[in-house]
Amino acid sequence: MQFVRFPVNGDNFLVEGPDGKPITSIISIVSASTKAVRRSRGTATHELVFMATVPALGYNTYMVYRAKFTQKFQEMVFSKPMREKALSTSPIVIENEFLKITFDNNTGLLDTVIDTVSNLTMMVKQTFLWYNSSTGTPDSSQASGAYIFRPNRTNPIPIMLRNNVLTKVYQSNLIQEVHQEFSPWLTQVVRLYKAQRHAEFEWTVGPIPFQDGFGKEIITRFDSDIKSGKQFFTDSNGREILERVKDHRDTWFYNVTEPVSGNYYPVNSRIYIKDDKKQMTILTDRSQGGSSLQEGSIELMIHRRIQHDDGRGVGEPLNETGQFGDGLIIRGKHFVLLSSPAKSASLHRNLAEQLYMAPSISFFKASADWQIKYNLSGSFLHKNLPANVHLLTLELWDSNTALIRLEHQYEKDEDPDLSTNVTVSFKVITIKLVCKKNVFTVPTTKNLPCRHLNSV
Repeated sequence: MQFVRFPVNGDNFLVEGPDGKPITSIISIVSASTKAVRRSRGTATHELVFMATVPALGYNTYMVYRAKFTQKFQEMVFSKPMREKALSTSPIVIENEFLKITFDNNTGLLDTVIDTVSNLTMMVKQTFLWYNSSTGTPDSSQASGAYIFRPNRTNPIPIMLRNNVLTKVYQSNLIQEVHQEFSPWLTQVVRLYKAQRHAEFEWTVGPIPFQDGFGKEIITRFDSDIKSGKQFFTDSNGREILERVKDHRDTWFYNVTEPVSGNYYPVNSRIYIKDDKKQMTILTDRSQGGSSLQEGSIELMIHRRIQHDDGRGVGEPLNETGQFGDGLIIRGKHFVLLSSPAKSASLHRNLAEQLYMAPSISFFKASADWQIKYNLSGSFLHKNLPANVHLLTLELWDSNTALIRLEHQYEKDEDPDLSTNVTVSFKVITIKLVCKKNVFTVPTTKNLPCRHLNSV
């Protein structure tokens, strides 16, 4: 299941699925932050959103029509507009089948996340802050820069121009959104899509102000009531999960000289904290630096603008001015999951595959007889793979030979069911491609033909 979102002009569209039947779609007005990002590089007035599905290793075709509403089409399923909800003195709430998220009506900040299926409640506050980049100290002349992250203080500075963030709420039957403005140069949209187990946090940061002469290294931080101690976990290249402990190294005595940057680790795809009852996992849409510097807290670096060179070879400050000369604007997403530790792996492993192996979307102008002339749906697999097996490589070497690599997605004891061994028959999942003779398989850790192994 994938939610498709793209810009359009107009507010009256009809979307048909591969079977030719109309499906529900939503029209939303292009936000002010999106207009600020694109500036003169786009003129679309709205965004069209609908839920799409794609078969394993396959494709689906959806037809989008600009519709003229007349009496003849009263029964058709036209795009419904997102409606702004009037705010009251009660807490702001958005929810779907799995999650209920509340925001403090006084501050506009995230307050609680509830997994309604497992009946788990997490008190959590999400904020944006900035570290002041070091220009050197009496102990070390090392400045923060392109290669070095070195703040001049351990406590970051909150980004809020007032006591509360400006907040708007938009709702529809597919999406619910909370729009937050922390400052004129930092905004966020928190989204809940229908039937999704995660919340999406889409932030837009920049251009970072620099007139005060301070280098700024922007983070987002989630402070929760999870009793995680000094322990947190990050991934290694999107697969293996590694345990991290603040101010600690397993194989040598760690002398803490950089209490912040010394506890930062690469986050290629996810970071999480947990206790006996609940786990908060945050998946990223790009590699970032992250840490847990306080119990129950996760922070991720999302943007930087620095006034001094770090002396590591670049020869200039990390102060890119961008196309328009006033600095870079960064837009990205974090995907937040709440679950029990026992169920967390099945959720974050599955979500990671959806995010990082997302279907490619292409557009074309279709003729009136397109649905007659072409197949609108198809799969290149005879049968779906087991839930814990991923098709890692499918490469045609020539017209008669294909290289196929499969991987088990779960670590040992990570999930009570999905971490178990699984047997896959290549005769059952034979790829329906032009390759007719040879299927060449190798284990994922060595370039060795499987015929040289005792077992696959």
